[in-house]
Amino acid sequence: MRNNENLLQELADNLDLPDGAYKQAIDRYQSLGKWFGRDESSVKDNDPHIFPQGSFRLGIAIKPLSGEEEYDLDLACSLRSGITPMSHSQNDLKDIVGNELEDYRKAKGISEELESKHRCWRLEYQDNLKFHMDIVPCIPENEVKMKSLAKAMASRGLAESFSKEVADNAVGITDDRLENFDGKPSEWMISNPEGYARWFESRMVENFQIKAACEALQVDDVPVYNTKTPLQRAVQVLKRHRDTMFKENPDSKPISVIITTLSATYYDGSSSLESAFLSVLKGLKEFSDSDSDVVLNPVNPEENFADRWSMPNYKHLELKKNFHLWVDQVVRDFEYLFTSDNLVMISESVLKSLSVSIEQKQLVSILGLSLAATKVTAQPKAVNEPVSKPWHRS
Repeated sequence: MRNNENLLQELADNLDLPDGAYKQAIDRYQSLGKWFGRDESSVKDNDPHIFPQGSFRLGIAIKPLSGEEEYDLDLACSLRSGITPMSHSQNDLKDIVGNELEDYRKAKGISEELESKHRCWRLEYQDNLKFHMDIVPCIPENEVKMKSLAKAMASRGLAESFSKEVADNAVGITDDRLENFDGKPSEWMISNPEGYARWFESRMVENFQIKAACEALQVDDVPVYNTKTPLQRAVQVLKRHRDTMFKENPDSKPISVIITTLSATYYDGSSSLESAFLSVLKGLKEFSDSDSDVVLNPVNPEENFADRWSMPNYKHLELKKNFHLWVDQVVRDFEYLFTSDNLVMISESVLKSLSVSIEQKQLVSILGLSLAATKVTAQPKAVNEPVSKPWHRS
């Protein structure tokens, strides 16, 4: 009997970041936290708090497709005291955080200039492991908004106590594309990366190993990367398939937060990686077949992660169509990988669809097949190529 569990595990192991990348990420984020909290810091009295967000925080980071791409660590810098939308504009906060980051850059001998992005500052490291940190300045949301978020989450089925716990992590972030970026008082964009991480963790299967890992974590630690749940592994594999399919057309690919949210939503709690992966694939197909334009943020139900699908500015990228194409292709590819006994074709399919190289001899051991039992099975045909190159305009 073939062992698809081992195949998925092998794929996920190939996608994991090297231990050195995680160690550097942890060291650098902690170094930044110490800098902001030092006695000489201009924001020492503002109770600065640095915490990871995104794929590192969720434990779903994967290797870049090529050696030319950089590892990125998404961070937030929250000034938890002394700054409000009444006293400071978003621009003020971004400058305050940027000044400290510039001093840090010079003190650490980082040659690359600090780069201002729409919502964050980018700090580039030039060493043996290409690495950059994106730091989003933010402040805690007010209690009225936190209560509103908690109520909205509870109305969608989350336990009231958990909704409140999640909402208490909400922050207001800077974004220079907003008309009120320089104004005060003003409404700030709501974000809740830590709350999202808590929700994602709540969707993981609760066996004793995972519980023990979570209990051992500090709230702000980068997730333990050597303990992976089936949900985390499933998301890693899906992200790599997406990256490979859209490597020539990255601007049109389904965004990670949509893949992560739908995967966590449809995950059935199975402790088997194969069962977990199949439940996620089934859910993705059901969502795609529904033709919905809405993927709600589970910790802010007023936010639609798929809002760009219908925005005129993104029409040329045909984001919704490309999402559907990707779902169709990933379902076809794994139906083939999970049923074929042709080692040559499996090896070629894994390389083509996931950019992972596994030799035929390895596959015999991984899948539990005998060479005599293998046979020729036609590879799945690719669905239509991803549409709308990023430079195309309709």
